[in-house]
Amino acid sequence: MSDEVLCLQGIGKTFNQGTPLESTVLRDIDLRLGRGELTALIGPSGSGKSTLLNLIGLLDVPSAGELYLQGRPTRDSDDTTRTHLRNQALGFVFQFHHLISAFSVLENVLMPLIIRSGRPSADAVELARSLLREVGLEDLADKKPTEISGGQQQRVAIARALITRPPLLLADEPTGNLDSKTAASVFELFRRINEQFGCSILVVTHDPRLAASCPRTVQLVDGRIVSDELSKSSSG
Repeated sequence: MSDEVLCLQGIGKTFNQGTPLESTVLRDIDLRLGRGELTALIGPSGSGKSTLLNLIGLLDVPSAGELYLQGRPTRDSDDTTRTHLRNQALGFVFQFHHLISAFSVLENVLMPLIIRSGRPSADAVELARSLLREVGLEDLADKKPTEISGGQQQRVAIARALITRPPLLLADEPTGNLDSKTAASVFELFRRINEQFGCSILVVTHDPRLAASCPRTVQLVDGRIVSDELSKSSSG
């Protein structure tokens, strides 16, 4: 299916296989994300959310099943191929923004492109400025991360994740470090970005209010998907 950004088929993950410490964290996960979907991934601590996100982010390899990213199988890919796919197809936003304090806000947004190809082009700088405009931080481009608020830092991290125009954005507890008002504004930004840029977004969150704001919610319990539901407003 051409509009399918992500497809998981029978994904399982077992750590320490064949040893007394063997532990199966994910079992028989089937999941598909279409282009432009905004989906919340919820579940209690220890349910396997972080492990699943690491697999989707190509930071780890499943023990069973196959993971397709933009139609490409990834399980048997070598490290070089996985790194290339990760850089081309994925954006990441974490609970802790991991901005580099020695660089300006604008330079932090440009960092994925600097790592990829060295000195950014004029077009890249203009794209970074336009993304800062989208997240409401155009006037803070020359500030250092230490000179702006936590919510503003997270907005910089979102702009940075979008600089490569990824088809899929992965957000791991992106509002977990923010107060409820700031969290709501950041989550509203995700909704707007989803609509404007058309990228698929998978958000891991413990906040039921934020999950309820997503058109689709996938619940993970004990390493299995126990529900996959569209919100009433999305389903019609």
